[in-house]
Amino acid sequence: MSDTTETPDGAAILDRLHATITRYVVLPSPEAVDAVVLWIAATHAMCAWAHAPRLVIRAPEKRCGKSRLLDVVEGMCCNPLITVNASPAAVYRAIGTDTPPTLLVDEADTIFGGKNAEANEDLRGLLNAGHQRNRPAIRWDNNLHRLEKIPTFAMAALAGIGAMPDTIEDRAVVVRMRRRMAGETVAPYRHRRDGPVLRKVAVELSAWLRGNLAELERAEPVMPLEDRAADTWEPLIAVADLAGGMWPARGRTAATVLTAEAEDSGQVSTRIRLLTDIRAAFITLGDPPAATTADLLAALNDDPEAPWQGFGPTGLTGKRLGDLLREFGISSDTIRFPVGQAKGYVRDAFTDAWQRYCPTPTRGNPSHPYQRRFPRSTPVRILPLVRIDPYHDMSLVRIKAYRPTNPYQP
Repeated sequence: MSDTTETPDGAAILDRLHATITRYVVLPSPEAVDAVVLWIAATHAMCAWAHAPRLVIRAPEKRCGKSRLLDVVEGMCCNPLITVNASPAAVYRAIGTDTPPTLLVDEADTIFGGKNAEANEDLRGLLNAGHQRNRPAIRWDNNLHRLEKIPTFAMAALAGIGAMPDTIEDRAVVVRMRRRMAGETVAPYRHRRDGPVLRKVAVELSAWLRGNLAELERAEPVMPLEDRAADTWEPLIAVADLAGGMWPARGRTAATVLTAEAEDSGQVSTRIRLLTDIRAAFITLGDPPAATTADLLAALNDDPEAPWQGFGPTGLTGKRLGDLLREFGISSDTIRFPVGQAKGYVRDAFTDAWQRYCPTPTRGNPSHPYQRRFPRSTPVRILPLVRIDPYHDMSLVRIKAYRPTNPYQP
């Protein structure tokens, strides 16, 4: 007898999921909708993934739809467990089961923001560890007198006002909600009335994806991203490829767009901000091969929009500057300048750190001033820069690297 069971149409299921989300919520972009669609779908095949991407739903103010979106996610994700607060112990026990839930945390800004942040470091560590499979928490069981390994791997979504901890957002698909305008309308959501409709979509997702777990486990999709961003988005792209149709292209577009948005508005660490500002300071000083510590500090502390003025009564000091740069293997030295010896930094000492940690400078970006680049084969000659002081003899005020003009370089 022939098998009359129809193969689920993955693309059509994702289309229905997309239509359901946009019925109740206005998201900031088509790419954001596609990302949420693929994330919800990926929760139904969690056992196939090496990484469990977080979904961060953040807003600048209240009434931007973040809680409503989390309601819709709850209705269609796999085995949801929603809370507005939870102890690390409770979350450990919930995740450490044979069928870990999809953890949904609303009002997450009250957990990780302000004075509560330090008290919830254990929960943040759990969410960070649970992004990757085989990162259990180890606890000592006093009753059994033995070590206990508690799994941490689970999908998780967090909604709140403002940014989440940067270590969580670095492992997340980040959706930035915004308040609806007058012409943007949605249907009201009522859990009792609309919940069954959402669960029907969830059942379709589960039947489709669980029937293809072996293929999803073997999937190695071509990724438009690298490193941790690729790890985070790989389950979503694998689901898009399995669905076919327009979804593979849409999934990769969403990955590229949302990752670029996260990088543009992400929280930059103090050390990386310092590296970037020192690069700008060198350019302001004329791009010399070395600069005194005093000149660098003056350039850094003179910027009213930079954080350095707040590092003390006189701003950033030479000692604090050295402490921050030490982690990059950069240290000051006594350097002979045209006007005498002084403590300072050689520009070449920063080159490796700039290339590894700082965005490439581009034209028109005041945060990262455009920097001329020259081929390594271009000869460099160090020539004195001379100015005439009307009250003294001619004196050298600084040295500057002179490079012959290369017509093929911008």
